[in-house]
Amino acid sequence: MASLPNPKTVTYEEWLRMSVTKDAIEEVVDGKISIMPLNKWDHTEIVDNLRDALVPQLERREFRVTTPDFGLILRKAPLTVRNPDLTVFRRSTIVVHDGYVHSAPLLVVEVMSRSNRAKERMRLRQDYASPGVPEYWEVWPENRSIEVLNPENGLYQTCAVLTQGTLKPREFPHVQVDISTIWPDRCFVAR
Repeated sequence: MASLPNPKTVTYEEWLRMSVTKDAIEEVVDGKISIMPLNKWDHTEIVDNLRDALVPQLERREFRVTTPDFGLILRKAPLTVRNPDLTVFRRSTIVVHDGYVHSAPLLVVEVMSRSNRAKERMRLRQDYASPGVPEYWEVWPENRSIEVLNPENGLYQTCAVLTQGTLKPREFPHVQVDISTIWPDRCFVAR
């Protein structure tokens, strides 16, 4: 790992010289690096189920549905890099520099948990609104709900909180996701 002039923050150029984090999730917010544990199984299953519902309904040559393991550069100064749970991009608008995506997706989805404090959630909303992401979903497994947010005057506003029915993304209204199909079907016993 490259040595940093200020151990509390990192610039884009310094971050590029650092080793890639393995076996953890790395994000950078205002130059501060956060290392988080890998997602739990139910979290992964929800993301996979959402991806499985979206992919067959979107033209592969036009759209790209991604799940974690890539850095989404939201701002270079101060550096803010997120690793969203799921994104949908229009292929023609994806901008990649230095191996990272520097363009806004059409949809960002984050699976939330009790540990996501209100301040963190507000920060995520600000970060995804800043490059102009037109739709953001917060998925809440504990109460099996999805909060659909759209930007208004540069900030996300809640458009709906759904526990049943169908999700219809604003940017591709022909797509429909049955909410009941995204939740894990089985409980796993911790060993």
